[in-house]
Parts: sequence; C-alpha cells; structure tokens
Amino acid sequence: MEKDCGAQINLLSRMLKRRLNVTLQGLGITAIQSRVMFYIMDHCLEGPVFQRDVEQVFSLSRSTATGILQQLEEKDLLRRESVPSDARLKNLVPTPRAAELDAEVRACLRQTEMLLTRGLSEGQVQLFKETLAAMIRNLDAAGAQSPGPD
Repeated sequence: MEKDCGAQINLLSRMLKRRLNVTLQGLGITAIQSRVMFYIMDHCLEGPVFQRDVEQVFSLSRSTATGILQQLEEKDLLRRESVPSDARLKNLVPTPRAAELDAEVRACLRQTEMLLTRGLSEGQVQLFKETLAAMIRNLDAAGAQSPGPD
C-alpha cells in the first residue's frame, strides 16, 4: 500500500530533524533553535523581531515559542529588549555569541540542504517547494475547522 502525502512528509520531517539535531549537537543547539536563530539573525536587520513573529513563521504555540526563546537566552544566543513604545513587547536581539555561531549553523543547514536535494534538478526542487506551499495553504485555509475523527 502506498503511503499518503502526510505520512511521507511526516517521515521526511522526522528524518530531517534527527539529522540536524545530530549535526548541530556539537554547537550546543537543536534543529528548531537553529532555525529560529537563523530567522532572527536574518530579520533583525530589517527591524524589530518579536515572539509573535516567531510563533507565526514557525506555526508554534505561544508556550512552545517561549520555551525555545528561553533556551536561546540561557545559551547566551539571544536577548529580549523592551520596546520603548510598548513595555509588553520584547525585541529579540541576537548576541555576539549568536553571530559567532551563525556561520557554523548556516554551514550545517547548507550541508543538510545539499544532501536533501542531491540528485534532484533545480526544477524538481522548485516544484517540490511549490507543492509544499500549496499544501500548507490548503491546511491554513482549513484553519480552525474540526479535522474530524481520527
């Protein structure tokens, strides 16, 4: 019996997460922490980055995002700075240590991406990305609708 799309995507996701966690272990950071740090490093130059941005981009619950950001703070990779216009908002700012790790983390992510797409043409990779984006939009459109019985 052929596996459905969801099962295949789930398998790929677990394999990718496992591989990244092993690769990044020496840097003392997990796959999701590296992705969040990567996002903050890339977007902090454009303006403030807030927890709600991380929640939205990675589709994380508030408590999950809080846990990841707290771990990054404990590892001295991130600071939260109050915003003068709204004390409730905290701007997420990478530390100098995060900047030091950035090149190594990016190298790990590039290496994994190369392994993941080895043997695929640019067209195949682009089609895969477009297909995934469409599937994500489909699930987003379903939104709060009940998924039905399991």
